[in-house]
Amino acid sequence: MGSVGYRKSSPDAPDDFFAAEAAGLRWLAAGGAPTVEVRAVGPRCIELELLVSAPPSAATAHAFGQALATVHDSGVSGEFGCPPEDFTGRCYIGNRPMSSVQHARWGEFYVTERVLPFVRTAVDLGHVDPDSLVDIERACAVIAEGTFDDREPPSRIHGDLWNGNVMWVAERGAVLIDPAAHGGHRETDLAMLALFGCPQLDEIIAGYRETHPLRPGWQDRVPVHQLHPLAVHAAGHGPGYGRALHAAALATLRLA
Repeated sequence: MGSVGYRKSSPDAPDDFFAAEAAGLRWLAAGGAPTVEVRAVGPRCIELELLVSAPPSAATAHAFGQALATVHDSGVSGEFGCPPEDFTGRCYIGNRPMSSVQHARWGEFYVTERVLPFVRTAVDLGHVDPDSLVDIERACAVIAEGTFDDREPPSRIHGDLWNGNVMWVAERGAVLIDPAAHGGHRETDLAMLALFGCPQLDEIIAGYRETHPLRPGWQDRVPVHQLHPLAVHAAGHGPGYGRALHAAALATLRLA
């Protein structure tokens, strides 16, 4: 008898919604990430292995950091913004569509495809006020100019790596769920882990840096890489996130 699975379904799901989740999980797993197993996927549902949560430890967190660096280092076959390999459908972050348009430069990609589309939605909903928008757009212009670009190629990232998408499982440690996987910057995943508070984050970072040293100043750049998740949340969860987005934009401008 097979092990018990977990089924997610929605009769209103867009055609690619669950296929994108499955493709992202398999792509991350192929790069060395500990991910939930995909058992089956259809147009309106996905079946995954059932995970039973357990408290994290320093050792499992350290090992997760090492594994996360490994999957980032596994790379991508395209440019910044590329979807999981061999997936040609629409990508999503949460329940929101996410662009797969590719760019050669990270800053241009990040602003054009990951920040401004969600900022516009937040503005339309009244979650970002006009004065804040001026600063957010100034910060985006600085990023798009290449101020924070480096010579690193795109990393294979989870793309929505907040604490809720890391499940801690007995005997396995951290297991990733619900990705918005794409070719991006490794610091974006790390900044998302910090955004809502991930347990044992210091150990995760220590394990990560053991496997792949981070460029100097990475801690200072956390607000830059939090613009994307904050814009997504401002678009969907209210003006409180709009204010947090504005604060991250101001921190970005101070760095520049």
